[in-house]
Amino acid sequence: MFYLKTWLGICFLMATISVNAQEKPTVEIGGALRFNYNYSSWKDAQKKRGGDFGYDVFLLKAKAKYKGLKLNAEYRFYSEDFGGGMLKQGWIAYDFNENDELQFGLTQVPFGITQYNSNSFFFSLNYYVGLEDDHDMGLKYIHQGEKWDYTLAFFKNAEELRFGGNSDVSNSRYSYDVGSIDLNGDGNLNIRNKEVNQLNGNLSYKIENPNAKHRVGVSAQYGGLFNLDTEEMGNHYALAAYYEAQVGKLGVKAQLVNYKYNPENPNGEADGVVAMTAYGAPYLIASEASIYTLGLSYSVPLDWGPVSNVVIYNDFGYMDKTESSFEDSMMNVTGAMFTAGNIYTLVDFAAGKNQPWLGAEWTNALAAGTPDAEWEMRFNINIGYYF
Repeated sequence: MFYLKTWLGICFLMATISVNAQEKPTVEIGGALRFNYNYSSWKDAQKKRGGDFGYDVFLLKAKAKYKGLKLNAEYRFYSEDFGGGMLKQGWIAYDFNENDELQFGLTQVPFGITQYNSNSFFFSLNYYVGLEDDHDMGLKYIHQGEKWDYTLAFFKNAEELRFGGNSDVSNSRYSYDVGSIDLNGDGNLNIRNKEVNQLNGNLSYKIENPNAKHRVGVSAQYGGLFNLDTEEMGNHYALAAYYEAQVGKLGVKAQLVNYKYNPENPNGEADGVVAMTAYGAPYLIASEASIYTLGLSYSVPLDWGPVSNVVIYNDFGYMDKTESSFEDSMMNVTGAMFTAGNIYTLVDFAAGKNQPWLGAEWTNALAAGTPDAEWEMRFNINIGYYF
């Protein structure tokens, strides 16, 4: 009896310790410091000096958890020319159980392949029209099952940094959102729209075995598009079908997206384009298009001093604009990511045609484009220490 009582006492004590350990709050602080080198084919002066090497971003991450409640936030400090400081994401969540979670705040939009539909530093064409790694303000419910995953979300609006009744969307943001643009250089903004009251749904089916993981999914997005000049509500939608796989060391990401914006602009402003903004500088995109992307990657273990692994990849994207007079956009990135302890280095050869970040034309590259545009190239090295 003594031994039984002793054993029961030990079990009770261990259970008490376990419960108390689970109830203690946990906090994690991390971040990264990154530098960037680039050499661009369309910048003559830069080519003469052999490219440019400088500061990219310093970012801080915070995670906390207590009694099923979680916090996840990431703040980034870019240079002033790239938008300055900005909150990439920041949300509070509650875990109902190990399969179901509710997030509230600035959280990633559940559309297409997440977290990224790409492998490189440049993302895919979807990112530049606000359909990859986008973050908006709202509620998101996530369920992860044995075979089926689904996410449902409502977003009141994109990141709102100005709360005036007629305030334009701020250009200082990490992910691309519909905004406003000064087309004439006269200080007056044009095509002034805001994303509001957006619904999202994402459904995927998983097939997993010891040798491979596959996921097939579909996404839908629908919301309002409020014009600040007419004060009338337009709408927008986007649809996606995707497939991703990890077969041994080989990775595959394939996605088809169709989107359309229906703004209620003032008379005289074209409805065939909308303004999109991030990193301190807006541009125009076609209001309707289909985007096809395919990314392939292959992981190779290495033993080169501190270098332990390299992932070789190629990401291709094609943007088919519905307006027949518009020139389509293309983008291809071939590169490799090297892992050396806490240092991650991405080496990319990025080529683009009618892509604002890969060519001299900024404002209209993803809209009307340039007839007979040539492929432009950017050689880019991004080095980051993550802690």
